[in-house]
Amino acid sequence: MPTGVSYYGTGKRKDAVARVWLVPGSGEIKINDRAGDKYFGRLVLMRLIQQPFEITETMGKFDVIATCAGGGISGQAGAVRHGISKALIEADPDLRTVLRRHGYLTRDPRVKERKKYGRKRARRGFQFSKR
Repeated sequence: MPTGVSYYGTGKRKDAVARVWLVPGSGEIKINDRAGDKYFGRLVLMRLIQQPFEITETMGKFDVIATCAGGGISGQAGAVRHGISKALIEADPDLRTVLRRHGYLTRDPRVKERKKYGRKRARRGFQFSKR
């Protein structure tokens, strides 16, 4: 997507998938062609996205360009964080141990459980009536 020197990482969490490109720059974050703070709207989610940069001391060195699909905004923020971490490794392989130690390279495997037949939801049965 970006031209010139860029580093790519695919992040996933829940049902969300984020394709993330890191381009050397001033630390601007764009998600789906919108500013990061406008897209997520919550300060907590923006802090979540910036964690890999804080831990690796690369804050303000890369611009983030991401496209997100699927899930909700919380899952998408987690997916962007995962993608940023993978892209940082592509930029500098020495950062792998730091990111791995903090758990930013582990894909969170928790996903919504499927609904079973004869049940209201995944596990909830119908209310029992004795009479």
